[in-house]
Amino acid sequence: MRKCRWLLLSLALLLAAALAAGCGGKPQEPQKEEAKEEDKLQIGLSFDSFVIERWLRDRDMFVSTAQSLGAEVNVQVAGGVVEEQISQIEYFIKKKMDVIVVIPIDGNALYDVLKEAREMGIYIICYDRIVENVNADLYITIDNEKVGILMGEALVKACPEGGNIFAINGSPTDRNVDEVVRGFNKVIEDSNLNVVYTGYCDNWMAELAGNYVTQGLEVTKDIVGVMCGNDDLASQAVKVLSENRLAGKVAVVAQDADLAACQRIVEGTQEMTVYKPIEQEANTAAEFAVALGKGEDITSGEGEYKAVETFNDGTYDIPYYKIDPIAVTAENMDKVIIDGGFHTREDVYLNIR
Repeated sequence: MRKCRWLLLSLALLLAAALAAGCGGKPQEPQKEEAKEEDKLQIGLSFDSFVIERWLRDRDMFVSTAQSLGAEVNVQVAGGVVEEQISQIEYFIKKKMDVIVVIPIDGNALYDVLKEAREMGIYIICYDRIVENVNADLYITIDNEKVGILMGEALVKACPEGGNIFAINGSPTDRNVDEVVRGFNKVIEDSNLNVVYTGYCDNWMAELAGNYVTQGLEVTKDIVGVMCGNDDLASQAVKVLSENRLAGKVAVVAQDADLAACQRIVEGTQEMTVYKPIEQEANTAAEFAVALGKGEDITSGEGEYKAVETFNDGTYDIPYYKIDPIAVTAENMDKVIIDGGFHTREDVYLNIR
């Protein structure tokens, strides 16, 4: 009897110990997993808005690349409201992000909050658009002056005898617009084309482009071309030209290679668009963001990710990485856009019977 009692007592003690060990071990795995998540590099990605078609692509590619490199990305979109973008960047600062990547609505308005972020030790990347004087850790963009040059060259080629043109530019608070205009004017000044009407579309509002073309046509309908700041603006410009029976007769040039623009090009109502390799831009920006967050020197030329050029932001010479754009017309649409996988053949030629 004593032996049986002893055996039963031993089994009970062993069972209790096993249960205690099991209960004590379960919380450890979530804690480790939670700690693992907290150790991940944190990147805040702040968008102007998603009005422009390309930004959705930029977002998806950036996030995918950053995640593949082990980082977490918090995406915020301001809907074109400067105060909202400032508030969202303040949120990034509060969350102690390692890196903030920003596509600014108004660079001047974001100066104070981004300066604060830098003072907190957060790395700043200006994506596609510069924020002046803030001494960002990187400015990565398409070569915007070359974008303007390509648009000017396309108009000169499409209008060999010269004539009057309209220039419908993007937002006046976007530094890129100045660079595009500079490149465009370099070409136009040495041609027989004459800019007779100019407009700037606040916050890239496409409706304003239509209004400006209408106003320009009230000045003169004797035009041969229209330069638009992007394809979204061009959509409204072409609409007004169509209403005045000028679509297809007036050469329209723009940038971004939006699907609708590619369709207009093969249909004959838009002369060209500038394709900007946004996959390369987004992926490279994500790689740089992770490298900066890890404390790597991206300017030495020794690491995997190199930004050996510099760009003057008004006060500082900051690391700069630029990507070359490509002019797209009906002649090279298949090679650049379709073969490159940017849009499908079925979509581009949807309205061609």
